[in-house]
Amino acid sequence: MFAAERRQLILEMVRANGAVSLRELARVVQTSEVTVRRDVRALEAEGLLDRRHGGAVLPGGFTRESGFPQKSHLATAEKTAIADLAAGLVEEGEAIVVGAGTTTQELARRLARVPGLTVVTNSLLVAQALAHANRVEVVMTGGTLRGSNYALVGSGAEQSLQGLRVSKAFLSGSGLTAERGLSTSNMLSASVDRALVQAAAEVVVLADHSKLGTDTMFQTVPTDVITRLVTDESPGHDDRAATELQALADQGVQIAVAGASGGGAANGSGPSGPSGGDAVARQQRRDVPLPGPRRQVPGAATGLRSAAALGEQGGGTERARVADMRRR
Repeated sequence: MFAAERRQLILEMVRANGAVSLRELARVVQTSEVTVRRDVRALEAEGLLDRRHGGAVLPGGFTRESGFPQKSHLATAEKTAIADLAAGLVEEGEAIVVGAGTTTQELARRLARVPGLTVVTNSLLVAQALAHANRVEVVMTGGTLRGSNYALVGSGAEQSLQGLRVSKAFLSGSGLTAERGLSTSNMLSASVDRALVQAAAEVVVLADHSKLGTDTMFQTVPTDVITRLVTDESPGHDDRAATELQALADQGVQIAVAGASGGGAANGSGPSGPSGGDAVARQQRRDVPLPGPRRQVPGAATGLRSAAALGEQGGGTERARVADMRRR
């Protein structure tokens, strides 16, 4: 493929998806990341796109949200590795919330094997992944369906989450920076994600390395509220991603890094993988400790078929579970 053809294809991918990693671009155009980086630099010089940590985005500083069909084919290996690692943070019998997204959908597929779990979600894709799971209870929020990402949004979704109390929230987004935290390109999605965060004692963000350093329009989770980031290994030459991870760790975010093969994890005060050197010691997934709650969120809830009816329909077992959660 000639350089002009490569660059045209790169430009089309960025315009279609809003943000694309160098790794994904290199795979599609069938060349090395070094060559793709040169192409991206040339396109940036022409004002056709902007470079970001390990990838390229639409010009203007903010990425736009791409639809589910586009996002589902991006960084699939990275999402699988992240989901494998994040699933190890969920214990039997927990009550959690899981937000919308392709990475959280991958997580949900793995949560189907955790018995006694209660999952509150506004995502139809997450609910579908858990629909036939044995001994996993799925609680859907109310709201208006947003077809581009199969999520329930709006005042109905937010009101159904009032008074809810769970142990952990698992969220993804369009971008993550140490300065602003997690962000997304859609106002309605951001508002529901903030309501999900308010329901949880701990917040776990799932974001592949291409989202590090990317900033989008609407902040969902400030950095000081994020308990843990689960991400993948960035390319060894991506010093900017390592810098962003270090900045997040300096603000108290615990970092867990999964290899693209899903075979490892890291935890500590600095970045990991080829770009992070020995800053973080590797260990088995189940050995990654969770910190205590970093903020107090009032409220309590139980779970059945809809979040709006949690308090009215919860049986004795669910009330006992929530009471035990409060004592802890």
